[in-house]
Amino acid sequence: MSIRRLLIALCALALGLTPLSALAHKESDAYLTLRTDATNDHVMHGQWDIALRDLDFAIGIDANHDGAITWGEVQTQRKAIEDYALSRLEVKGDGLTCAMQPSGQKVDEHTDGAYAVILFDAVCDKNIPSKVTVVYRLMYDLDPYHRGIITLRSGDKIAGAVLGPSNPVASLDLREPDRWGEFKSFVTDGIWHIWTGVDHILFLLSLLLPAVLIRRRLPPHGNGWRVGAALAESSGALMAVATQHPRYGWEPTSRFWPACLDVIKIVSAFSLSHSVTLSLAVLGFVHLPSRLVESGIALSVMVAALNNVYPLVHKRVWLIAFAFGFIHGLGFASALAGLQLPAGAMAASLGGFSVGVEIGQEAIVLAFLPLAYLLRKTWFYQVVLLRWGSFLIIALATGWLVQRAFDILIPGFSAIIPS
Repeated sequence: MSIRRLLIALCALALGLTPLSALAHKESDAYLTLRTDATNDHVMHGQWDIALRDLDFAIGIDANHDGAITWGEVQTQRKAIEDYALSRLEVKGDGLTCAMQPSGQKVDEHTDGAYAVILFDAVCDKNIPSKVTVVYRLMYDLDPYHRGIITLRSGDKIAGAVLGPSNPVASLDLREPDRWGEFKSFVTDGIWHIWTGVDHILFLLSLLLPAVLIRRRLPPHGNGWRVGAALAESSGALMAVATQHPRYGWEPTSRFWPACLDVIKIVSAFSLSHSVTLSLAVLGFVHLPSRLVESGIALSVMVAALNNVYPLVHKRVWLIAFAFGFIHGLGFASALAGLQLPAGAMAASLGGFSVGVEIGQEAIVLAFLPLAYLLRKTWFYQVVLLRWGSFLIIALATGWLVQRAFDILIPGFSAIIPS
């Protein structure tokens, strides 16, 4: 079987696997909503959606360790769940901390799995002020990348923020919602989403690695057609000339700006396509199961790296970036899943997150391109980074795809596979 047919067969097989059940990768997120009570100025009603997988990691609610958390197990651990979560949340008004009183618990299904829904009341000694301070410490000692998407509602007024271990405190003003502050909060969130998304980074790097090289046809071994003709004559073959199969190899580009232009095309194509599906998904126009999206992202990484080893597309690599950017955009949208905001707040959140994703992406490119250009002529770059680095990425991406497609935990991958 030729290399071209092998590559096509692998892609077809991977595409066939992507709809299968998988445990998709998604960041550790929680969604906290606080609503003022129109009939009681001392109370805010809260709803806190926390992933069961996070709670199991924190306090261990899977009693029989079978990997399937049941409603019975959640009910058994109800008090432990409430104590753990509410002890890591403070709501303050006028400097006074409001008391947390649990009022109910249920389980809800999100796109990435089951979540415990903790209902509670924040009861304050004074009237709820228009400016509320939220101190958020969920998972702060377990996951430095965890984040809580906070929404404060009072009638038709809404304020929000993104909090986590590195940024645990926010002051939310209902009189004049701080849209600029919300925008900056989501910019930071978008940057971290890129920088902590190993699969997104490897997809981008796989496309960028050949940007400082040119693929050229190499001269044949020996005397080329003369050797082939002699062999043909000695064997009695009825042919005038027997040529060798053409060979290709990577050569360093002689100028920086053509390489820079290729990078601009790749990044622009990727940004354009992922921005489209990110916006459509967050606004509710497009929805695909998280399992399918994350499997598709794994496939994109595998194809991009395979193309470096057995190039099928080497003149318009931006086409790969553009095509797979759509599925990556749906992956980015998972970071904003669950947001139900009015137009102004949604614009600040979506706009800030999109800008953050671009900043994080450009930072990677700006760090990569000058260094790659300096190293492009070396054996280390052409063999170790491009060839063997691509083989390593293929192996990782294959592991991601198998793990997500078959819900199989591959030993030794826990530290490198996003989960």
